[in-house]
Amino acid sequence: MSAEREKMLRGELYDANNDAGLIAERNACKKLCQKYNTMPYEAVEERKSILRSIIGKAKGDFIIEPSFWCDYGCNISLGDNFYANHNLVILDAAPVVFGDNVFVAPNCCFTTAGHPVDAEQRNKGLEYAYPITVGDNVWIGAGVTVLPGVRIGDNVTIGAGSLVNRDIPSDSIAVGVPCRAIKQTKQE
Repeated sequence: MSAEREKMLRGELYDANNDAGLIAERNACKKLCQKYNTMPYEAVEERKSILRSIIGKAKGDFIIEPSFWCDYGCNISLGDNFYANHNLVILDAAPVVFGDNVFVAPNCCFTTAGHPVDAEQRNKGLEYAYPITVGDNVWIGAGVTVLPGVRIGDNVTIGAGSLVNRDIPSDSIAVGVPCRAIKQTKQE
């Protein structure tokens, strides 16, 4: 394992643009995504086989509609009964873990990767990656973006078009830019 990959997995600044190993991993993953996205829709078993070779861990049955893109794939973990509609992007330089019964609407992005606000560091190609965790029984509305380091609890609905840049508590409905919980769904 390269020093840059080790830094990436520890959540430290790392150079993803000049590390041959990371570049090779991303290229291999993107070739598989491209193959998946261009297969005939009715080739269900072949498409599922490609997805299983991309995704790091899948607890049970899942469906990801094309098109689907990710960086490494090996850092993605899907719970049972996972469904993602068209145009899912997962930038998985850090782990992205989905619980059971998660439904993701079209045009959603989960990005563990971010860049320093310091221009000098950013211009060197440095980035960081923080894990994303999504609990059980979660519905993510259309056009949602989830940023690095976010934890979404169980039994949550995220409204369409939201930008999730902070943790969302369990048993809530959350919406907005930035996304915030507006209603608790479980009475204590």
